[in-house]
Amino acid sequence: MKFGSVGAVIAAASKKDAVPLLKVGSIPIVRRIVLTLQQAGAFPIVVVTGTEELEVTRQVAPLGVVFIKNTECEKPELFSSVKLGLSYLQGKCDRVVFTPVNAPMFFAQTLQTLFSCDADIIIPTYDGRGGHPIVLSSKILPRILAYSGSDGLRGAVRQCDGRRQRIAVPDAGVLMSVHNEPQLRQHLQEHNASLLTPSVKISIDKENMFLNSRLKLLLFLIADLCSVRQACLHMGLSYQKAWDMINRLERELGYAVVTRQHGGKNGGNTCLTDEGRQLMYAFQHYENEVRGFAQQRFDALFRETGLIG
Repeated sequence: MKFGSVGAVIAAASKKDAVPLLKVGSIPIVRRIVLTLQQAGAFPIVVVTGTEELEVTRQVAPLGVVFIKNTECEKPELFSSVKLGLSYLQGKCDRVVFTPVNAPMFFAQTLQTLFSCDADIIIPTYDGRGGHPIVLSSKILPRILAYSGSDGLRGAVRQCDGRRQRIAVPDAGVLMSVHNEPQLRQHLQEHNASLLTPSVKISIDKENMFLNSRLKLLLFLIADLCSVRQACLHMGLSYQKAWDMINRLERELGYAVVTRQHGGKNGGNTCLTDEGRQLMYAFQHYENEVRGFAQQRFDALFRETGLIG
């Protein structure tokens, strides 16, 4: 099923190499990347976890991301995490952004530049050198997932026959990694400036909130997985909390959002009703329109007047 136009994968699993909780500024790098991807409009964002899994989940679950655990995280192979994330997003998005968690300093504006290109493989460059994130079209994902050579993602991309484009961007962050912390900290002020955006928390309320972005993600995952329990595992949400959210939503709406089928070999299925699916997509469309309007007004009232930015 379709989630969005552009999804994203953050590889944060390797216990040997990944440092998702390293703070640059006041926030961990995994949170910094999620905020950048969300600013560029990516949905869903998949975080492939392994190292420090519980704390990584605690840090970014409230932002509304999908978690997939790499059980091979003791090994340093990045490509196993890449495959997990791309496999999950296959068929759900037209394009996928990929970045390792150790490359946290690219700009959302850089992503927008990459999105404006219609090639199948898009690589940002700075000073003639390729970096991250890279953008992949959905049609080449099967070829990448089928690759079994020894050269990881680089080899998988090289053997794809899709159209590729290297795009020069004015963003040194595409080359930066956690292996050079002084460089990251020198770039911090500029990156923080790039994160400046209106923060709009969108919900639908009566006496209390009954529909928001996190519940929207829960509905998408239920539609995809046909299981509330599996949806909860993928988004760092407790099972009881999920049902509380669903039951409150249905009470306020006056109609069923999910169908419940108890029993069976796997404990029964939970799927969205037709109305639930319509509601899920309508709220996603509403979010996009509200955030687009908020950004336009922010730019006009604050950026263009020089009051902020």
